[in-house]
Parts: sequence; structure tokens; C-alpha cells
Amino acid sequence: MILPTAEWRERPGLDQLVYALGECRFVGGSVRDTLLGTAVADVDIATPLSPQAVMDRLKAAEIRAVPTGIEHGTITAVLENGPVEVTTLRRDVSTDGRRATVAFTDDWQEDAARRDFTINALYADPISGEIFDYFGGLADLEVRRVRFIGDPLQRIAEDHLRILRFFRFLARFGDTPDPEGLDACTARAKDLMALSRERIADELLKLVVAGGAVGVTELMIGRGIFAPVLPEITSSERLAGLAAAEAAAGIAPDPIRRLSALLPTDKNVADQVGARLKLSNVQRKRLIAAAASLPDGSPQALAYRAGPQIAIDLLLLAGRSDDAAMISGWTVPRLPIGGGALVARGLAKGPDVARALRAVEDRWIAEGFPEAQRVEALADAAVAQALRETR
Repeated sequence: MILPTAEWRERPGLDQLVYALGECRFVGGSVRDTLLGTAVADVDIATPLSPQAVMDRLKAAEIRAVPTGIEHGTITAVLENGPVEVTTLRRDVSTDGRRATVAFTDDWQEDAARRDFTINALYADPISGEIFDYFGGLADLEVRRVRFIGDPLQRIAEDHLRILRFFRFLARFGDTPDPEGLDACTARAKDLMALSRERIADELLKLVVAGGAVGVTELMIGRGIFAPVLPEITSSERLAGLAAAEAAAGIAPDPIRRLSALLPTDKNVADQVGARLKLSNVQRKRLIAAAASLPDGSPQALAYRAGPQIAIDLLLLAGRSDDAAMISGWTVPRLPIGGGALVARGLAKGPDVARALRAVEDRWIAEGFPEAQRVEALADAAVAQALRETR
């Protein structure tokens, strides 16, 4: 089989990189996704050259080379429109479930054997396009099967994260799970407890936005995959409703919003999970906000007070897809008056100004954000009321 032509193969500088390296092949996601006819995000190249030889050749070709993971054989070539990772062929010397010690090799099949799934171990000659498939990845790709290379239990023992990767790739590419792999993930689910929570979060947030996320998370719940590290996830029902609302609104899936749909509607739980997964402060704030009840008022009022992103989260989680779509492209206005204008109308500086300005803002929101002329009238009325109350 020959790799089809694709836009990414015409990237400026890629031919120069391939020429500089000599013996090399495209590998992994770029080959897999091109065969599936989907967009390619990252381009990876494998080569039997040593990391130092790669550095030397790129320098000679005047291609910027960054030793991003040189101890594991990875050099990043910086091209005009993005990086390309070049990795020396490797074999695992030892593993402990979290990291591997590797040795370099010149054997392509040995390099393929250390990869996780057959569909990720496809190589393509950059000149001829010839595809090299050592473990039946093409057949698995044709039927959308995610299958471990070799013994699934052994592959999971080498890297426990492969449990979550199995389900993420199943959600993205699979139609039916490979029974042997599914059973191995089920049997070894507690191995996830040995992983850093950052690695778990990274995989989970990718998984929940995949096309088959609803069905796969339901499968994971039934198999007890979440229980060791995220026992709060017990149902995919809200996720299914959210996915339907996102589709109806024409709004792209969002990982934090989707994670919130898997959790109970409890702010304390959301905060605890966000902390456990070591999410950023912004992500944790969204996760907590999404656990709140949808307040009364218009969608625009919600977007003004809570911010558009949190408003869209709450509306979609409540199944209000039309309202979410309404504000998805809406620019939140600014109150066209400040405290100085109220002081100029006769109010003394201090708490009276803050209260009056809040009253103007509340009325302005309730009336649907009218123009400045109406706001002037609201300010006149608020000042008059405040002056009456202070007499």
C-alpha cells in the first residue's frame, strides 16, 4: 500500500529535512490519520541515525535542531510552519510502568514492537510512500479496531497510561473494542494509581472530546476503570445530554465542560477533582462554576455576569442549546457610564455611588443592555432616588 497524497506532505522544509536525514520514515499518527482521511496535527519521523548524527546532519542542512528529548533519541527539527520530531529507532531495556530506559537500534521492527497499538506502528517511506506494517495495523485500521501490540498485560505493565490510551483511541478511532485488550485494561485498572495525576488528566481531557466519548466512558464506568482514581465518575448520562446539546448548538466539544458532565453537580466535588488532577486555576474555576445551578435571567445577562465561557457551559449542561448558540458569538457589552458621572449628578463619593451604580447596572441588564441615552436616564433616576434616601 502507498500513503495517499496529503497537504501536510507539502509542508515547506519537509523535503529538505527528509533529504538531510537520508534513511528515515514517517511514523505513527501522520500515517494513520492520512489513511483515515482525517487532518494531521503532528508529523513524526523515525530514523536509524543516532541522535548526534541527526543533530549534525540538520546543522549541516541549516535546519534548526533542538535536543528536546535526546536521552530518548528525540530531536525536534524546527521548520517554517511548525516542529517535526525526529526520533532514533529504539527498543526498551527496562520499564517500571511510568517510564522506560531505552537503547538505540537500527531494526525497524524492533522499534515498532515497543509501540502501544498496531494502528500507531505504521511507517511510510517519505519518497515512495510505501507503507511498512509489522503487526497488522492496516487490517485493524480497516475495521476500526484498537489492538495492543503483543501481550496486552505486558504492554500495560510497561506503561500504565496505556490503559487510558486504549480507551482514548477507542473513542477516537474504534468501532468495537479488542476483547483481549479490554479485559487486560479491566484487570489492571488499579495500576492507574501509580501514575501522576497530570498524566491522567492529560489523557482524560483528550478522551472526553473524542467522537465516541459517550459510549466509551459508559464502557469504562461499567468496567470499573475510573474507580481507582476518579470514583466520582459513575454515570455518562449527563455527558450524553451535553454532547447532544453541543451538536444542536453547533458548539465544539470542550474538555473541561465535558469533564464537568461526568461529575456530580456538587461544587466541593468539582473542586476536589480539579485539585486532584492538578488542573490550572482557570480550569478549576470553570469546573466549579459548571457545578452550579443555572440562575434565572436571560442568556445575555448570564454571560455578562459570569462570562461567556461559563455561561455557555451552564446553558449546554442544562440542555439549552438554542440559548448557548445565541451567546456563542455575542460580544459582552460594557456599562457605558461610571461612578464619576453619578458624582457629577450630585452624589457624594463613597458607598452611595457604588450602590447607585449597581442599581443602574442591574436595570441596564434587565432591559437588555440599552444604548447610552437610556443609561443616562437610568443614572438620573438612580441618583434622584439615592438623594431622596439621604435626606
